[in-house]
Amino acid sequence: MPQTTIYALTMLAAGIGIPVLAALNSALGTRLGSPFAAAVILFAVASSAAVAVLLITGPGALKGALSAPRHLYLAGVLVALYVLSITWAAPRFGVGNAVFFVLLGQLVSTAIIDHFGLFGAQITPLSASRAVGIGLMAAGVFVTQMV
Repeated sequence: MPQTTIYALTMLAAGIGIPVLAALNSALGTRLGSPFAAAVILFAVASSAAVAVLLITGPGALKGALSAPRHLYLAGVLVALYVLSITWAAPRFGVGNAVFFVLLGQLVSTAIIDHFGLFGAQITPLSASRAVGIGLMAAGVFVTQMV
């Protein structure tokens, strides 16, 4: 199987998992009476899973962690923002609506990150055809929430 197919299938699975995560964690937050308690439980389970994978694949990769630029750790804050916000908003706003705005934010930020090659990303200029494609994707996501 070509490497690009493996990447695409992996990200497709991750994309499928985002609304499932939102629904499950918001239901847990509602059951517990605290979206923040649900987020802590989610992070504990996620951390355990990540540690298990790290131990299997080789914990030596951590040796460079202290020398990494500090701004790279902002990703942890951003994932916390996502989990806390989706867990809080989804039961009040709907999973579909919450994920719609997440997708819209992803489309915008992806175009900016790729265009300028921010954070070491591969540069993919925002051409007119790419902008139209992103606009169509945004419109498609919007139309799915109109029903």
